[in-house]
Amino acid sequence: MSRQICLTRECLGLNMRIECRICPLTGGNGLWTLLCVAGLANAQPTEIKVQGPFHGPSEAGRILDAIADNLLAQGYREDPAQPIWRLHMQAELRRLSGVSRRLAWQ
Repeated sequence: MSRQICLTRECLGLNMRIECRICPLTGGNGLWTLLCVAGLANAQPTEIKVQGPFHGPSEAGRILDAIADNLLAQGYREDPAQPIWRLHMQAELRRLSGVSRRLAWQ
């Protein structure tokens, strides 16, 4: 099980990119989330999607594997290059962690 995957696909002359990564939520409660960021390669992402929370990394990893299999069937290819939108994912993860902390105080 990989914790992240980068996929690309050429469509109408444009290079589309999707990066997905599973991450633990803060708080030490064992919950994990799946972050997916998409857009044109060499540009800012246009979509950020979150799924979860999941109970543990293996549950989140199974969802990541299923999404990757579906995208590969649609013509995406795995890209061995380093992720380029890691900062966008970190910002979204911080936002999610802040939301979960605020809910815990209510």
